Parts: sequence; C-alpha cells; structure tokens
Amino acid sequence: MKITPLDIQQMVFKTGFRGYDKEEVNRFLEEIAETVEELNRENAVQREKITFLEQQLIELKRTEVTLSNTLVSAQSLAEDVKRSAQRESELVIKEAELKAGEMIRQARVELSNTQRDLSVLQKQRLLMVERLRATLRTFERMLEVEEQEAFQDGASSAEHKLEGESSPAL
Repeated sequence: MKITPLDIQQMVFKTGFRGYDKEEVNRFLEEIAETVEELNRENAVQREKITFLEQQLIELKRTEVTLSNTLVSAQSLAEDVKRSAQRESELVIKEAELKAGEMIRQARVELSNTQRDLSVLQKQRLLMVERLRATLRTFERMLEVEEQEAFQDGASSAEHKLEGESSPAL
C-alpha cells in the first residue's frame, strides 16, 4: 500500500500511559509528509523527463535508422555511379581505340595510294624524259641533216658559181 503525504499528516497514534510526546511526533510526521511530498514532486518531474527523453530517444533512433538507410543508399548509389562511370570510360576508350585503328588503316591506305601514285608519276617522268631525249635527238639529227643539206647546197651553189664564172671564158 502506498502512503501519501496526506496519509502521513492525518495519521493519529494511540496514546498510552506515558507515551510519545504528541507535539514531537506531530512535528516529525509533518516533516516526513513534506519530504514525501517533495520526493513525489521530484519523482513526477523525473518521470516526465524520462518520458520526454524516451520520446527523444525513439525519434533519434528513427533518425538514426533513416540516416543509416540514407547512407547505405548513398553508398550504393555512389558504387553504381562509379561502376557506370568505369563502364562508360571503358566504352569511350574502346571507341577511341576503334577510331584510332580505323584512322591508321585509312592512313595506310592513303599512304599506299600515294606511294602508288608517286611510282606512277616517277615512271611518267622517266617516260617523259626519254621522250624528250628522243625528241631532242630527232631535232639534233634534223639539224645535222639540215646542216648537211645546207652545206651541200652551199657547196653546189659555189660550184655553180665557179662553173658559171669559168663558162664565159670558154
């Protein structure tokens, strides 16, 4: 059974022959009642604090769970982003390697074509040089023939002149 401060204040003791001093007992009971009342108030305040702190603890636990879940989600998302970025970078590298390979292949084809064209041009140059030499030789022969004909024509005409000068003397 709980004793309240009011129970203590209203408590009446039986008096016997030469019993306790009534005033002293009443004073003591009064002090005990005040102490119990103060302890009850403090107890009520402490219970309110405990209730408040328990509610805060519940809220903090909820917040902790939420933060923990958020952290796990953020870590998972970060890992996903990291993996995605890794895959994307690998794809970019592969694509760049393919493009580089294609560019090298095209450059080799162009080099081969250019070398073939250069070879054709060199052959054409040699052919043109030979044709020019042949043409020059032809012109040189023509000049020689022309010189010989001119020399022969000049010698024939000199003979005709000589003959013509000596003919009237006959």
